[in-house]
Amino acid sequence: MPFIDAEVLAANHAFYDAFARGDMEAFDALWARDAPVACIHPGWGALHGRDEVMASWRAILNGGTQRVRCTHPSAHVLGDCAYVVCGETVGGGDAELVATNVFCREDGAWKLVLHQASPVHRRVERRPRPSGQKPN
Repeated sequence: MPFIDAEVLAANHAFYDAFARGDMEAFDALWARDAPVACIHPGWGALHGRDEVMASWRAILNGGTQRVRCTHPSAHVLGDCAYVVCGETVGGGDAELVATNVFCREDGAWKLVLHQASPVHRRVERRPRPSGQKPN
């Protein structure tokens, strides 16, 4: 199983590498052609079907190279399907997302069928006020 996990993680790495380079040709090759695909970008509604999903990525990548980095990926293989849960750091680290990338085997290769990314909400730590100080 570790070999298969490594294959899935390599496919996941290829996704983020193509994303960071703005390489639409490589990006297009990573997505399934036979299996149904979907994508949920942060703040967007669900996109269904390869044409709609690829159009969204084309628009994003045409906006310029994205500084995006995958962090702490973990692969989970379920036969001919697998998913990776990871963090995404966007820009100079000013945006932190959590993502799920679902893959299926198509013609012997792991292909994306779903990408979903959502912002991570961090609880703001409140510091105790010095005695007698009133809130602003």
